[in-house]
Amino acid sequence: MKVKPAPLQENLITSEPPLSTKQYEDSRPLLWLVEQHVGPYDATLFLGNGQAACDGELLAGRGITSALNVAVNLPLAPLILPDGMLLRRSHVGLIDGRGNTAPHLMAAMLALAGLLTQASPGKAGYPAHRPGNILVHCRGGRSRGVAVLALFLHLALTERYPTLKDALDHLRGVRGLDSTEPCGPLWQLMIQCLNSNLSSWLKGLLHG
Repeated sequence: MKVKPAPLQENLITSEPPLSTKQYEDSRPLLWLVEQHVGPYDATLFLGNGQAACDGELLAGRGITSALNVAVNLPLAPLILPDGMLLRRSHVGLIDGRGNTAPHLMAAMLALAGLLTQASPGKAGYPAHRPGNILVHCRGGRSRGVAVLALFLHLALTERYPTLKDALDHLRGVRGLDSTEPCGPLWQLMIQCLNSNLSSWLKGLLHG
């Protein structure tokens, strides 16, 4: 008896596996406006991802001239903006999980305060730069960047964000996150930093 061939199994693999939400987000530049009118140069704070931190056209369109990278696993090259200005980068590498200490998180928050208040003197040999808006980013803009910004907003802008929860709720709403972000270890460090008595000093720094 002649054996009938098995039918062809078509379309077993019709496309590449679908990207997860995080993979989809991490594959394209994303920015979220967090707060306006901050510091002596009346800056706007943005939260973003690593892709956004490398997109000169996007940053220039938002008036961003400085960026704080808080991801330990994301080394970035210098970036010249379309008008010839150098994006002023600062980097305090945080781990998205266990391994940081409270000084790591405070260092990132203080680096943000520094970017908000640092002058651009235009000395010979200095790259061209001017004060502008600030991007805070990690790899995906979900955990580390949110932790740094939330702590900063509460401690430095207490009149706008009376509690740390107020700041976190604002950032989660802007970013579209649930209560699992930032990750647990970063949340624990944020609580430690609340007892550091930095709030009055930060306010004085920003308001002169």
